[in-house]
Amino acid sequence: QVQLVESGGGLVQTGGSLRLSCEAAGRLFSSMTTAWYRQAPGLERDMVALITGDGRTRYADSVKGRFTISRENAKNTVYLQMNSLKPEDTAVYYCNANYLGVSSWGQGTQVTVSS
Repeated sequence: QVQLVESGGGLVQTGGSLRLSCEAAGRLFSSMTTAWYRQAPGLERDMVALITGDGRTRYADSVKGRFTISRENAKNTVYLQMNSLKPEDTAVYYCNANYLGVSSWGQGTQVTVSS
């Protein structure tokens, strides 16, 4: 497993933007598929965006066109740029890294969008 540390959450108004960062400790980051998930109170943890080691991306329908996932392998970091935020985006956002079936999670960062 790899240690993941998220940052960048906070409180923002509807229509605002935030950028989340997730830094990984350890080797082989460039080979890992990394993803952002989110979990709102009382709901399941759902995938928001995913990026493979070779840069392919996938997004949940609810965030397409608003969120962008990217990675900077030299810094062992994956980002989630969130624009046009909505109150329904309020959740704890978790970073995930997967390598050969072994999955690691960060501690989560709270994102709150006020109406």
